[in-house]
Amino acid sequence: MIQQNNMFFIHESSYIDENVSIGNGTKIWHFCHIQSGATIGENCSLGQNVNIANNVRIGNGVKIQNNVSVYEGVELEDNVFCGPSMVFTNDLTPRAKYPKGKSNYIETLVKHDATIGANATILCGNTIGEYATIAAGAVITKSVVPYALMSGIPARRVGWVCECGEILDNSLVCKKCKKYYHISKIGNEDHLVEAYG
Repeated sequence: MIQQNNMFFIHESSYIDENVSIGNGTKIWHFCHIQSGATIGENCSLGQNVNIANNVRIGNGVKIQNNVSVYEGVELEDNVFCGPSMVFTNDLTPRAKYPKGKSNYIETLVKHDATIGANATILCGNTIGEYATIAAGAVITKSVVPYALMSGIPARRVGWVCECGEILDNSLVCKKCKKYYHISKIGNEDHLVEAYG
């Protein structure tokens, strides 16, 4: 039976453990498993075969496509997009014979409005900056600055992306929404900053 009320929708094939918080307007589709202690915000969409592990925090407006597992130690802020079959990790050196337990999981933070493409892999211990875009199939081995377009194995910055998702050319003016940006050096890294006035 499909669980539907005025607050959220859960397909009948999905399992929701006890002590789970699900926000208004969220939809959880076929064959999902939401584990104890997980918090899912409002107006999220979880596609087929999504696993949300114990104690994971997911913000509002998050879209998680089919076949994604969000492991304990991963946090997704508001409006994050996770493409189909992308992969999170929480242990850099796992051994079946020597489990480390949750107190040794390495945390990963995906900041608001970031996009992770299909089949990308995010190694744990990194932060994906707000509005960053991770290309399909990329492997993230270090933290990503806001607005960066990352591609390759291992991933490197190959460009910049506007807040609206459009890839920026060298003018740093968005052809779609007309926002414009400039490059600012913070430490040893370039950062994209929205220009005002």
